[in-house]
Amino acid sequence: MLIKQVTTGPPNKTLKGHKLAVIMPLISEPGFFDDLKSEFPDLEIVVHKLAWGQSAAPFPESEWADVTIILTFNTLPKPEEAPKLQYVQLLSAGANHILDNPLFKDTDITFCTANGVHGPQISEWIISTYLAFEHHIPDFLDRQKEARWDRGESLSNIEDAVSKTVGILGYGSIGRQTARVATAIGMKVHAYTLHPRPTPESRRDDSWTPAGLGDPNGIFPTKWFSGGSKEDLHKFLGSGLDLLVVATPLTNNTQHLLAAPEFKVLADAKPGRTFLSNIARGPVVETDDLIEALETGLIRGAALDVTDPEPLPDGHKLWTAKNVIVTPHVSGASTSYSKRVLAILEYNLKRLSEGQELTNKINRKEGY
Repeated sequence: MLIKQVTTGPPNKTLKGHKLAVIMPLISEPGFFDDLKSEFPDLEIVVHKLAWGQSAAPFPESEWADVTIILTFNTLPKPEEAPKLQYVQLLSAGANHILDNPLFKDTDITFCTANGVHGPQISEWIISTYLAFEHHIPDFLDRQKEARWDRGESLSNIEDAVSKTVGILGYGSIGRQTARVATAIGMKVHAYTLHPRPTPESRRDDSWTPAGLGDPNGIFPTKWFSGGSKEDLHKFLGSGLDLLVVATPLTNNTQHLLAAPEFKVLADAKPGRTFLSNIARGPVVETDDLIEALETGLIRGAALDVTDPEPLPDGHKLWTAKNVIVTPHVSGASTSYSKRVLAILEYNLKRLSEGQELTNKINRKEGY
């Protein structure tokens, strides 16, 4: 039976009748929940802090019965255990790990992502790894370890980013902050979205973002591309990209979205010039085809914070592939992560108390 819950309705300023279960590590904001109680005096709060590296924790079944709100990564009750549940706030910006969970799949309970928490730090990772590659920083670090003062051929082939074009595949919060940073260093931005954005209003994004950051009004792209077909994707990839940022969610439709045909399109438009940056999920890119494109020079290089498989096993070809920077899924790490997640929670609790629609709601049809 489909359990239907709603999060809009008459105002409930004190959140009377609501119980919040917090299940997360790294609660680094002392006094946050005391302040939350001051803002919503009738809200009951229970906190279960996880150990570092622990993604799920046992939760007393008896406590689920009157929980109406959960802040969690993947610790979720069975639908019948939480009959009053209305709203689940995920700690992650992605939702692929809960799409098959019965609480998501078999109910209409509102799930919201932490979309917006990653934009600052991941955009820094994207731009810093791209610039590090273009300025040969990995090579110079190797020479430093050898105590060797050697410029090599670097002075003749270092390229700066001015007037280069970055294509952002998935123009969400990470893509929008990347566009802001890229524009600041003189790059042009091409944006790709699933749905058309032909008007200024359609290019707006009302999801949560830190104040003054991102691109809420969609002003940075010089060109917009959209669509769900290979033909649509190839128009975007063929637009002359120096840097391709993969920032699309992992869904059934984006599995191996980038494979040999797509690398050929990139190379046809700009032979051997495109640098690929993947901060989305490893399976969005077909790994063997990526290695082939790197080794044959179809693309210039790659920075990968996510891989397929992940973790990347010892001896895998990606470790030694030509012109690759690999990091172990750390681009989203930041000492401000907890602060931003809790800010999203507080923002949505405020909207809930006012009877308004919550932000960052997951679209069940599209899976993000």
